[in-house]
Parts: sequence; C-alpha cells; structure tokens
Amino acid sequence: MVEPFYMDAEIRPNRSLSERGFIVLIAVVTIANCASAAVFVAMGATFVPIFLGIDMIAVVAAFLVSFAAAKRVERVQVTSRDVRVTQETPRWSRVIWESPTAFTRVQVEREENRTVGLKLALSGRVLPLAVALSPRERAEFATALERAIWQAKRGQG
Repeated sequence: MVEPFYMDAEIRPNRSLSERGFIVLIAVVTIANCASAAVFVAMGATFVPIFLGIDMIAVVAAFLVSFAAAKRVERVQVTSRDVRVTQETPRWSRVIWESPTAFTRVQVEREENRTVGLKLALSGRVLPLAVALSPRERAEFATALERAIWQAKRGQG
C-alpha cells in the first residue's frame, strides 16, 4: 500500500541570470577586457592581458559553480509515517533527514517580523531547511510544513 503524501515540496534556488543573459554578460566582459588589454599593450604593459585573461577565467568559473548550485533541489516529503528531506541533482539523490512524523518538530526563528530560519528537530538533531527561500517564502513554507505534519499526525487528507 502506498502512503499518501501530506506534503511533497521541491525547493529550488532562484537565479536571476538566464543562460542567454550569461552569454551576453560574458561577451560584454570579454569585449571590455580586450579593449583594456589593447590600451595597456599600447602603453607597454605586456603582462596586463595575462591578468585580464585570468580574471575572465575566474568570472566564468564562478558563474559555472553558481549554475551548478542552482540545479540542486531540496525535496521535503511528509507522510503519516515519516518526514524525509532529500537533496537531488541531475546526477544523484540522497536522503539527508528522516524522522518519524509523530516526533518531528518544526522550529521557526523570527527576527523583527521576518522568518530568518526554519529547522526540523528531533532528539537533539537539527536540520536547517529552506535556506534558498526568501524570508517571506520561508514563513509560508514553515506554515505549510507545520500544517502537513499536523494533518499527517491525525491521518487527515
């Protein structure tokens, strides 16, 4: 028998730069670096283009790391039996938290009407959750998670 999910949520980091935007940005930075390199070479500073190239490689590497992090998904599942948190990427998936629903607590940290932290807790173990969300989204997610755990404890659909 398959247990019903009271919550099956995916939390994905938000990235404001699309792949097309990345290409345009890198093209602009490349043109600016080439123009700067030409000016410095004309002035006799022959090593400057090397450092501009290293700078360009560092910028591209930083964006590639950011794009890889954007593909990581945090999945939160609540059933009447357990609460499970899984980290997923296109290549792998692993369970990072599993606890009985009846004993799992949701801890919400608030600071000046903002939800700054959300954690699952059980017997001294704590897992920060929904760190990729904004404070408003985190508060909404905390409310939905508390409701799902409450419904799962009571077996309500």
